Amino acid sequence: MVNHMVNLDSAFHALADPTRRAVIARLIKGPAAVKDLAAPFGMTLPAILKHLRVLEASGLIGTEKAGRSRICRINPERLAQAEDWLSQQRAVWEGRTDRLTAYAETLARKT
Repeated sequence: MVNHMVNLDSAFHALADPTRRAVIARLIKGPAAVKDLAAPFGMTLPAILKHLRVLEASGLIGTEKAGRSRICRINPERLAQAEDWLSQQRAVWEGRTDRLTAYAETLARKT
């Protein structure tokens, strides 16, 4: 369980940055070369590479050398782990708000 949480920590740390979230959104559409990922951000290649290293270290993306380019791909299994955790938390909070609503309605009927 602790190892699972450590993995989630690295995934959510990586997703905390808007640039990295935008990279993930782009890679969901399909693989892309580093230079293509860097283009919309107007940042230097070393800056985008730093973001890609964080994403790769978290396991959210993988990269491979293809000729003179480095191609990035999303790791759907890793993204699904984060999504599963969020879904579990949503269910807990929805249950709590449902109970709170029911309690408030009970109080309102009594008054």
